[in-house]
Amino acid sequence: MEFRDLKKQYAVLKNKIDKSVLDVMASGGYIMGKPVTELEISLAEYVGSKHCVSCANGTDALSLALMAMGIGSGDCVFVPDFTFFATAEVVSFAGAYPVFVDVDRDTFNIDSAKLDEAVRRVKSEGKYIPKAVIAVDLFGLPANYQEIRKVADKYGLYVIEDAAQGFGGSINGKKACSFGDISTTSFFPAKPLGCYGDGGAVFTDNDEWASIMTSLKYHGKGSYKYDNVRIGMNSRLDTIQAAILKPKFDAFKEYELDSVNEFARTYSSMLAGYVKIPQIPEGFYSSWAQYTITLENQEQRDSLQMYLKERGIPSTVYYPRAMHEQTAFSDVASDVSSLQISKILSETVLSLPMHPYMEQEDIEYICNSIQEFIRSR
Repeated sequence: MEFRDLKKQYAVLKNKIDKSVLDVMASGGYIMGKPVTELEISLAEYVGSKHCVSCANGTDALSLALMAMGIGSGDCVFVPDFTFFATAEVVSFAGAYPVFVDVDRDTFNIDSAKLDEAVRRVKSEGKYIPKAVIAVDLFGLPANYQEIRKVADKYGLYVIEDAAQGFGGSINGKKACSFGDISTTSFFPAKPLGCYGDGGAVFTDNDEWASIMTSLKYHGKGSYKYDNVRIGMNSRLDTIQAAILKPKFDAFKEYELDSVNEFARTYSSMLAGYVKIPQIPEGFYSSWAQYTITLENQEQRDSLQMYLKERGIPSTVYYPRAMHEQTAFSDVASDVSSLQISKILSETVLSLPMHPYMEQEDIEYICNSIQEFIRSR
């Protein structure tokens, strides 16, 4: 059993993917080839955003957003305490200061009330200028952007949507990657829409920012390749990766999203009453990057993970350390008492196998194993 079966996905899509890649090889357009532009147009249309600018990976996508907004030394950016390291890493890399905010126990996403408290605290201290909040669509579920936007508007903050795990999710029909002033995603292989290497994209309706990010990802180029008007980076989406993403994107839209949501319903129906299952608020739709359950304590979580491993069932802990516990952020002053939910989740969450090509009997085997474990305790 695979945690996320990319080999099976390739077997299903092999003919289309192979043809798409071979077309690139025959064309000789290996950098910034036609499939890149075609993919950007398709992604922007799907999301409902005016601009899509592809780049080399999801981390660069976040960096491009911060650079376009002019965020740097003396500024601070609010990020969830329970997320992947890159979300906060890019803030420090830009020379700004990350401020960690606790998350909601049920959705795993940033808590807007705690965000408001954090902004007020930073403003009262007067050491840093609050500039933006990076909200993460964790495990496939969009964050509560209606409430986040209220806080952002109240204090004049930019909203950056980190939809590395959330692509395909939505709120009342509005797609993830359309909620931020700039939104980002990742095409890392294990993401809901992944390529066979690294890749990423930024989305925005702002013409100026789109132009700046297009320049920045290509060494700060101006009117042509050797006209460099700003200090940028080398962050182009490889043409072959774009070619791989095109047929995968078709499958993603046609049936993969429906499949993972069907499997999530099976998980939830069989596990309800045994463990704490993911909560999807009314009007929200998840792309289920992971199906993550919550146990009573770390000992129960770790014991269940070992129990499943003995039965050939893979599982993963996302994430075993909250941001404020990372060694790299030891110089970031955090009010630990305000970050208790993130700490608890890091000790109690467990993600189960989830991908569009699962077998129903595999899910039943996983759920029956968890039921047996809980009953035995």
